[in-house]
Amino acid sequence: LILAPLDRLSGKKHIEEKQMKTLDTLIYDLSEPLNGAVTATLNINAGDGNLNIDTLTGGEPLLASGTLEYLESQGPPAHSAALDNVRAALSLRGGEAKRGWFKLPWDACAGGAYEWHVHINPAGPSDLTAHCDGGSVRLDLAAAALTRLAADTGGGNMDVALPDHASNLSATAKTGGGSVTLVVGSGTTGSSAVEAGSGAGNVEVRVPSGIAARIRATSGLGKIIVDPRFAQVDTNTYRSPDYDTAADRIDIFAHSGAGNVSITTW
Repeated sequence: LILAPLDRLSGKKHIEEKQMKTLDTLIYDLSEPLNGAVTATLNINAGDGNLNIDTLTGGEPLLASGTLEYLESQGPPAHSAALDNVRAALSLRGGEAKRGWFKLPWDACAGGAYEWHVHINPAGPSDLTAHCDGGSVRLDLAAAALTRLAADTGGGNMDVALPDHASNLSATAKTGGGSVTLVVGSGTTGSSAVEAGSGAGNVEVRVPSGIAARIRATSGLGKIIVDPRFAQVDTNTYRSPDYDTAADRIDIFAHSGAGNVSITTW
């Protein structure tokens, strides 16, 4: 067990490093205090690993917590935080593992060599950027309060659940080669925009039955499959009958270079 000091917003805390999985896989325990923040900008880059983000459930006075695995050859994740009045900014970045000089984007995580699990505070509007070089991304944000999401991976699969009751949300989820499944949250209000895309894999966007939507769907080689409640208005565009007059509506751009693109209703 190694304990190392780290300066934080209010005093100091410690990083606990434990051996896990293999002799060279360690854990960074994240526990970032809320410190009165009302809104937040979160930038989470898992580097070569797989990234999982959801929300805190116990009412903890934290901005974020979690366990971030890393390889001994990388060193611990870079971690910085700041507070400007009532807005917090948190940045987490994983180091690059020392492996062979050549790798394709979807090979970057070396078969899921390590995992990041991050739990964010569900209260207050947040701006979230989530990235990994080639691993999988799983974002369960149904209980989060987001105004913007930008998520991408070099080649892994993506599973994204957007917030329920979001308002005027801007969200993107893109991968270089894996599949993407994106679920629009229930009770979405205002004018929102969503993009889901893959360089080669299948893309599915699930839309709540009660929300008006306009969809642009394209694929280089795959099929386009759209729920019949959306009428086709041109080669790539589909729209619900109430889109033009609806106060609450969503614009969706779903695309793949080679896979199927499907829009379903839940």
